[in-house]
Amino acid sequence: MKSVPEVVENLHSLADQILLQRFAPASVLVNGKGDIIYITGRTGKYLEPVAGKANWNIHAMAREGLRHDLPGAFRKAMQHFDPVVLRNMKVGTNGGTQFVDVTVQRIESPESIRGLVMVVFTDVPAMIAHETVSAKIRKGASSGKIKELELKLHRSYEDMQSTREEMQTSQEELKSTNEELQSTNEELQSTNEELTTSKEEMQSLNEELQTINIELRSKVSDFVQANDDMKNLLNSTEIATLFLDRELNIRRFTDQVVSIIKLRKPDIGRPFTDIVSDLQYPQIEHDARQVIKTLIAVEKAIETRDNRWFNIRIMPYRTVDDRIDGLVMTFSEITTAKNLELQLKETFAALETKEKALEISETRYRGLFESTKDGIIILNYETGKIIDVNPFLIELLGYTKAEFVEKAIWEIGFFKDIVANRDKFNELQRKEFVRYDNFPLETADGRKINVEFISNAYSENKLKVIQCNIREIISQKGVKDASGKKS
Repeated sequence: MKSVPEVVENLHSLADQILLQRFAPASVLVNGKGDIIYITGRTGKYLEPVAGKANWNIHAMAREGLRHDLPGAFRKAMQHFDPVVLRNMKVGTNGGTQFVDVTVQRIESPESIRGLVMVVFTDVPAMIAHETVSAKIRKGASSGKIKELELKLHRSYEDMQSTREEMQTSQEELKSTNEELQSTNEELQSTNEELTTSKEEMQSLNEELQTINIELRSKVSDFVQANDDMKNLLNSTEIATLFLDRELNIRRFTDQVVSIIKLRKPDIGRPFTDIVSDLQYPQIEHDARQVIKTLIAVEKAIETRDNRWFNIRIMPYRTVDDRIDGLVMTFSEITTAKNLELQLKETFAALETKEKALEISETRYRGLFESTKDGIIILNYETGKIIDVNPFLIELLGYTKAEFVEKAIWEIGFFKDIVANRDKFNELQRKEFVRYDNFPLETADGRKINVEFISNAYSENKLKVIQCNIREIISQKGVKDASGKKS
């Protein structure tokens, strides 16, 4: 079974390739300097490599016959986009000649190859070339004239050749100079890159320095703020504070210290013991050195020469890393408290004197209360309850003390005629003084006696009471009977 031929996918592309390779004239695409970029067809009849270093420039590779006229046509073509044609150029080939038309045109589009130059070589039949030559020969006037023209042409050719060689030499020198400039440019670029790298490093260092500077500014600002806060805090407490170093030299002080120790700003750094002070504290230096030695704070109340009092506290100055770096002295004024303390002491002494006098008075009153021959009852002014009763009344009436104390007077049967109820007691409260003469009472054994009853209200140790005095009335007959019995 015969295989089916493969279908040609891109027939148009293959046809274009065959057309270019077999039927299109040879051509080359060069840049503005004449360097060959692309070759189409067979160009060996028109161009040949030169001996020595490889050179793909069309001017150097042009064969004999094209070498003189091609540069001029190339220069003309570079000035515009119209084609420049060299006709019937006799080109020397390997052992023969070939007539050719050369078309040079600068490319305007497409944009990707704009500015490049296309050089097209079109072979011309030898017959046309022969007719052209014959026509030129017939136009000559004579052979002498032709020889003269040939000589001029030869000289012109030699001049042109010399000029071309000079141009090539200049071009080579320019190339060499250009290479040197390129080398210098590369070195400058390398130096520039190094400088750029150094600049970047410097910028990086500058940024780091700026960051550090910002951090330092922030720390300085925080330090200034903290210093201001501490100063305002110390001044707002109104506590005089003195900071000393380990050698007892003045490091810092608050404004309140000036009223105690005669300090000024220039005194910072001086020993504080050299400064005049109002304190009556001669051992202050000894105590300060003891605190540095033992790290135990000292606190004392000291009086000044102008009768002010200060509570002085000497403490070790500790740093953030717990290192002792001097002392802190605080002076808290306690003049008012000290004066109050003295006043309290005087008041307490006066109170003690009064208490002693009151105790003596109370002792005397108690002795009188218990030894008097009158019956006495003490009532609570508000409640009417019996607070106390003296021994004479207990003996007179024959009742026990328990039958009297903590009972309302109207609850005691033998007093009902005097104070029958709460309303009667209220009347007794309002009058505050009541007197009854020849008032009958019944004793515990049923005996009838007449008494004088007197009550009056007064305050005792901030407690208002009513004192009732009961005195037995003895008749004249009773006195005589008593006398008779005695006799």
